[in-house]
Amino acid sequence: MALIPPFFLDCVVGIGIINNSKKQWIGTGFLYGNYIEKNTEGQNLYEVFLVTNKHVINDLSKIILRFNPQEDSPAKDYELSLNDQNRFGHPNPKIDVAIIPINTNLLKSEGMKFQFFNSDIHTFNKKQLIDNETTEGDGVFVLGFPMGLIGTDRQHVILRNGCIARIRDLFENRNTDFIVDALVFPGNSGGPVILKPEIINIEGTKVNNKAALIGIIKSYIPYQDTAVSLQTKRPRIIFEDNTGLSLVEPVDHIFETIEHYKKLKMIPTNINNNQQFQYILKK
Repeated sequence: MALIPPFFLDCVVGIGIINNSKKQWIGTGFLYGNYIEKNTEGQNLYEVFLVTNKHVINDLSKIILRFNPQEDSPAKDYELSLNDQNRFGHPNPKIDVAIIPINTNLLKSEGMKFQFFNSDIHTFNKKQLIDNETTEGDGVFVLGFPMGLIGTDRQHVILRNGCIARIRDLFENRNTDFIVDALVFPGNSGGPVILKPEIINIEGTKVNNKAALIGIIKSYIPYQDTAVSLQTKRPRIIFEDNTGLSLVEPVDHIFETIEHYKKLKMIPTNINNNQQFQYILKK
């Protein structure tokens, strides 16, 4: 019995850099398909984006994306140059969401294994979460590559269990993010947060039987403790620990970032030998 659609795992991508000639995995991203329209054959058309945090990619001129081939062979890395014409952040500087337009035709032609979250099918925005009576205690899955644990031969995402710790501030428009009780580490930044389907519910409340993308991991919430000198009574060292609570940007901020990108009308990005890695994929 699966609680998460297996193809959700294939939406997640490791993000890396080359540091002193060595590959270093620094964060997580995922492929997201923004619905455009139906074509003449009645099939849905999507514009595909790599979604991650601003702080993962903002100061970089080049990143590496890793994908698994369909057959059982080692993963393949793709270099992607970044600039202000292919990297778009949410217009609010406090909202940590960034997108890069992606053309998946190259991945398809080279036999890579990948999927994307469909904006019209696989997501719950804030209004849908409220209508669904989502609340504290509801289960979530957090997908990503903590501490760069991406594997040497194949990319396989790490899934961790958690639950929503506080979300009513978001529903009441008092905060722009929400909190989950899920232990994350450097490398998890930019990873998707999935609402867990449940088969039971308290009488008088709604039951959610659908796994859906509800947000993006932004950071863990740290706890700081200060060591004080016995002689001088002055603080000497500050220790920082991971509380196990993590901040999440809601999926609404992806929608808003894409709308901002559309208004800018910038040119597409390129990947590897000027092959365009952007725009519509028919799924």
